[in-house]
Amino acid sequence: MTPTTPKVPKAPEEVTEGGLAWGRRVLMCSPEHFDVTYSINVWMDPDVRVDFDRAWRQWDDLVSTLETAGTEVRTVPAAPGLPDMVFTANAGIVDGTTVTPARMSRPERAPEVEHVGSRFEELGWTVERPPAAPQEGAGDAVAFAGGLVAGYGRRSSASAYDDLRTRNGWTVTALELPDPRYYHVDLGFCPLDERTAMVVPEAFNATGRAALAEIVEDPVVLTPDEAAAFCANAVVSGQTVVMPHCSPRLGRELERRGFEPAVCDVSEFGKAGGGCRCLTLALDVELDRAAAPSTVGVEG
Repeated sequence: MTPTTPKVPKAPEEVTEGGLAWGRRVLMCSPEHFDVTYSINVWMDPDVRVDFDRAWRQWDDLVSTLETAGTEVRTVPAAPGLPDMVFTANAGIVDGTTVTPARMSRPERAPEVEHVGSRFEELGWTVERPPAAPQEGAGDAVAFAGGLVAGYGRRSSASAYDDLRTRNGWTVTALELPDPRYYHVDLGFCPLDERTAMVVPEAFNATGRAALAEIVEDPVVLTPDEAAAFCANAVVSGQTVVMPHCSPRLGRELERRGFEPAVCDVSEFGKAGGGCRCLTLALDVELDRAAAPSTVGVEG
């Protein structure tokens, strides 16, 4: 399919009361070179072919849905031979106009970092050095209440967060990810505002679940079926929760808290283990500094 002409983003709407302080500007990458040609997570099977026309339609629909919700979409050019570059959430960790690039744990994805870093330099951002150990960007380090809720044990290393704490003074609550289905933390944790988040209990061990209970005042606990449908891999724009699936039960839970679910089918990208959030990197995150860090989630 011939790539569509990029849409001109609408001016973001005034942010309503509640919701997150970020999520109104995102970076995306077109699916021009998207495919499943290897397997680096349990969701990927190269024998299950991608419908490329459908993937383009789904990506365009996601862009339109985000823009309708008031989010400005910027893009980074896709690069040949990098089918997972479409998942920009893993490109790095944003703080103001500074980005710390990821250090990918899989060689198949490692070249993506240079391409995205060049795009940030074009935008006039400061591009820091990546951590010494593997850390897969905002997909494994989600901003929440001024700090980061981070995952390790699958694709990121706990020692990477020690580096980032020392260097930046960030508060990082690092949680072990024991279940291979939830190989990045953004498949098991999605902040809705500064006190509310969708949580997948199975994504964490008992210590990690206890740590989340300490920092999330109002958890929206997902069922196993909702988790498997990547409901936690959502993009929050103001009061709108853009998500790949929403059960009636979950819809009621969100609406009761003042949020409006907007379902956006991205099932072609699910063949590579990604949902709506995986396809975006928030550009308007600002993290607190010099707060007390923590590492939790290790049992035994």
